[in-house]
Amino acid sequence: MEPASVSARYHDVSTTPPVLAAELAQAWADIQRHHPELPDLAAPESLIGESSSACGAELSFERLLHEAVHGIAAARGVRDTSRAGRYHNRRFLAIAEEMGLDHVDEPHPSSGFSLVALNPEAKRRYRPTIERLQRALRAHTVATSADSKRTFRGPAARHGSSGGGVRVKAVCDCGRNVRVVPSVLAQAPIVCGGCGKPFRIPEVVGAAG
Repeated sequence: MEPASVSARYHDVSTTPPVLAAELAQAWADIQRHHPELPDLAAPESLIGESSSACGAELSFERLLHEAVHGIAAARGVRDTSRAGRYHNRRFLAIAEEMGLDHVDEPHPSSGFSLVALNPEAKRRYRPTIERLQRALRAHTVATSADSKRTFRGPAARHGSSGGGVRVKAVCDCGRNVRVVPSVLAQAPIVCGGCGKPFRIPEVVGAAG
């Protein structure tokens, strides 16, 4: 069996998107161990380089747990957001509190109870997961920063792509949308936490018709 120190060194040099995606998938699995009803994460790599004004601009374990709240809501058939997914309602907050996220302030006028934070108990429960994911995120940031300084990555990089191709808008039936590389969406469905339906690229659907 591999010593823990060797495993830690391995995570310290995790610099490629596939490795970071694997770390995100592992962190999601750690959440599932405490919340078995949480569906699988279809495409963890879709979270890399993505931000959401409603769910959190920075990729972190806290952001991942926030997304897991939407996953639980979808599994239960609970409508936890409104206003095209921007406003997080009290149903969202109730599930968030079950999962170790608190919202101490009054709801935000446009995003509701979106700005939840890990409570002390959740920080203790997930400490190894948080530390492992933070190492991978730091290594990924260093690697992509160095890459952007030394290499020319073409027009995709100039238009905000994380390097896997040009991102386009994918929408779901309730009106929420995400920016995603079409090839990533083709690998497996990305399911909306609001309505439980898969995101799709309108242009592709229209062309098929």
